[in-house]
Amino acid sequence: MTIFIPPEIVAKRRHIKVPLEKSHYLLAVLRCKKGDAVTVIDGRGSAYAAGIVSIVKKDVFIDITGELRLNAELPVLLTLCQGLLKGEKMDLVIQKATELGVSEIVPLVTERSIVKGTRKVKRWHAIAEEAAEQCGRAVVPLVRDPEKLNGILDGEKVNGLLFWEGGGRELSEAVGVIDLGRTVHIFIGPEGGFTPAEVRKAEEQGLVRTTLGKRILRAETAAIAATALVQFLIEAK
Repeated sequence: MTIFIPPEIVAKRRHIKVPLEKSHYLLAVLRCKKGDAVTVIDGRGSAYAAGIVSIVKKDVFIDITGELRLNAELPVLLTLCQGLLKGEKMDLVIQKATELGVSEIVPLVTERSIVKGTRKVKRWHAIAEEAAEQCGRAVVPLVRDPEKLNGILDGEKVNGLLFWEGGGRELSEAVGVIDLGRTVHIFIGPEGGFTPAEVRKAEEQGLVRTTLGKRILRAETAAIAATALVQFLIEAK
């Protein structure tokens, strides 16, 4: 079992109180007992071996016993810039992007975004945390507050790919054009996609327009497929 505990709490090393919901999972689901081993991640890349030293009613206390080396990160920093999606679609993208190794997720407000009821950053943080625990990552991706696409594109040039159903370079060719020595950004539109004006502005700011093929995918499918393919192409180099 891997659990996330913030680095400032991990620093105590001894008699660390496990968060209540994780204590519940250890006790009620995994039936853990005193003396059982636990892996702790701090969300910033460090992992630790730990052991349960005491159980007081519903509370679990652990001691850090050593450091672990988890090799689950990509060779480059990958940021997913995702047009805001409705309801559980955004939750799914956060979860799967975390499993696929992204280091940061930026919810985007675009011309076609439906913003009402989508600002759930605290929930998204929790989803990313749980996904990192599940897939064995020591890094929990940073989920930013929603940002306007135009605000991002008004700044410095951006290194990365913009996926658009209107077509673009072949993905393998596009990955060969971007700078893998810097953070790579993946831009995916909302349910209605990016507008032609947004695509033009993105290209002017350095993004490489690409495509996932002949079929038009749902936004959440596109996000997962694009992240998985970019990860594969980068690691294959």
